[in-house]
Amino acid sequence: MAGKDWRRLDESDVRIRPGKGTRPRSKRRPEHADASTAMVIGKDRGRWTCAIDSDPDRVVTAMRARELGRVPVVVGDTVGIVGDVSGKPDTLARIIRVDERSSVLRRTADDTDPFERVVVANAEQLLIVTALADPPPRTGFIDRCLVACYAGGLEPVLCLTKADLASPDELLAGYAGLDIPAVVTRHDEHPEELTGRLKGRLTALVGHSGVGKSTLVNRLVPDAGLATGVVSAVGKGRHTSVAAVALPLPGGGWVVDTPGVRSFGLAHVTADDIVLAFEEFAAAAEECPSGCGHLGPPSDPDCALDDVVTDGDASHERLESLRRLLGSRAGHDDDR
Repeated sequence: MAGKDWRRLDESDVRIRPGKGTRPRSKRRPEHADASTAMVIGKDRGRWTCAIDSDPDRVVTAMRARELGRVPVVVGDTVGIVGDVSGKPDTLARIIRVDERSSVLRRTADDTDPFERVVVANAEQLLIVTALADPPPRTGFIDRCLVACYAGGLEPVLCLTKADLASPDELLAGYAGLDIPAVVTRHDEHPEELTGRLKGRLTALVGHSGVGKSTLVNRLVPDAGLATGVVSAVGKGRHTSVAAVALPLPGGGWVVDTPGVRSFGLAHVTADDIVLAFEEFAAAAEECPSGCGHLGPPSDPDCALDDVVTDGDASHERLESLRRLLGSRAGHDDDR
């Protein structure tokens, strides 16, 4: 700058050598105001199948955008996607946003596994499919599913299959204190009542192998095989039951068919999570000693929940049902 009057210099006179600058990179990301809203209906090896505006006729394949980082994306999630959303063959969009979830169905591999798995997001209800015979009902598994519902914000619905082989009365009596809606189906009849309960809603199905879950899905969704094939098109040849998949119901709504499970781990659920689902006991639980498992004597002799029944504010059957669920969460059941 020799020969120049320094009093007349401004920032335009400063010469910057090319190379790495000192200004940090901006962490601001595009807002993607034009992103389309979609529901995730399937996932396969790093690719997500999404229905634009939850329309089963507008299905696209998408990948996760880098800015999402490690944010999990699961079936049922409402997401924002950009890019090619035409759904044409060999096109790929990007998921740039995962909206807040209204409910989450989680489970762990067992009661000691510290890693929880999100199975389905935003489901309104969980259909717990249990056979009345062949195989016989496993109440411990039902209880664990109920715990997951209460902890995750889903409405539980019992679906008792194979009523042509055994009566549902005894099993239903065991859950009378919980006031849970139940639907009974037969192998030789179309599940009309169940169809009405699922219409217009997002429902997840869970059950052991052999209880008739696949049969139900095929009756509820006549084109289930075709629909599943579309969702898993990225991974042709894979068995469709290894991952959750959302299938559209003919009358509106979706059912999420989840893989058959051997056990339903509840390592992620606390006793307080369950008690909060029983409003009449929630306040009393706060009066319990620290560390109380709310199981009652002899495990928790000073549990305050018994006072609620004594005062006439809740039934004994209701408390017994609650404690059975708490025992299931604590791993006291051998029928999972």
